[in-house]
Amino acid sequence: MESAPLHDALARFNDNCKDFFHPCTVAEITEQPSPLEFHRRWVSANLPLIIRGGASHWAAVNKWTRTYLREKVGDLTVTVAVTPNGFADAVHGSVFVTPEERVMKFAEFLNILEARERSKAVFYIQKQNSNFTDEFRKLADDVESDVCWATTAFGKAPDAVNFWMGDERAITSMHRDHYENIYCVVSGHKDFILLPPTDLPWVPYENYKTGQFREVANGQFDIIGSGDDSSVPWIPLDPENPDFDRYPQYRQASPVKCRVSAGDILYLPSLWFHHVRQSHGCIALNYWYDMEFDIKYCYYKLLEDLSLTSKKMLK
Repeated sequence: MESAPLHDALARFNDNCKDFFHPCTVAEITEQPSPLEFHRRWVSANLPLIIRGGASHWAAVNKWTRTYLREKVGDLTVTVAVTPNGFADAVHGSVFVTPEERVMKFAEFLNILEARERSKAVFYIQKQNSNFTDEFRKLADDVESDVCWATTAFGKAPDAVNFWMGDERAITSMHRDHYENIYCVVSGHKDFILLPPTDLPWVPYENYKTGQFREVANGQFDIIGSGDDSSVPWIPLDPENPDFDRYPQYRQASPVKCRVSAGDILYLPSLWFHHVRQSHGCIALNYWYDMEFDIKYCYYKLLEDLSLTSKKMLK
């Protein structure tokens, strides 16, 4: 009962956000914005945006066929995430599990994707350490080193450029990043479920011990514990099939769905929750720009503290 005033205040906050902030759909434009327009209308407002055809002028959009990639980078050694079900960096039971990582030739990875008999394991290139500028640097001439209007608007160069490609079963579980994200699809499509940072009170977070997948037989995986007492806070909820009995507060959330196709760019603002699916063999690059840790971030941390306090008091 003591938490009722705080919970009620968060509910009123949610009503105000739905009235004045939450978008019903992701805004779309068909021309690259100027840096000033981009910053004024979307970055400062922390709102997502799709620029249809924003990357269609890249050589990669037309050149990156499987044949071209085999010839250009087939002999390169790349890092691939391997899981039994497509969920890398996700909650499995009571453990937060990271994928098994394998190093292989890119041509071998393509063979797995193109095989008539689908592999039991799910293979996904998704290493988020600027793997494009490291493992795929031979492809650099086919894309832009940054997204110029975004770089000007943010006032800084990207911290990382990541290359994504994999099985249609590969899923990015819902999470948030402390980065401004410029997400560019080169081929295929990506399906996003987005939630604004203001939905934080309604998104379940729990702490989990950590582990890693390890394949022990063809398509059979064990989870190997980290062997220490460390834990990771993560979201156990699947926004495609939310368990409202277990997480009734999620009914108050305001998810927005969008599809980003070849040649499109998604601006995914910092701290927005996102869950991602993809078409088979989809290729994408994303540019991470460090977010501004300004007064808005301070308010977000306050909301985080209030949400945690409310949840503890309701237990």
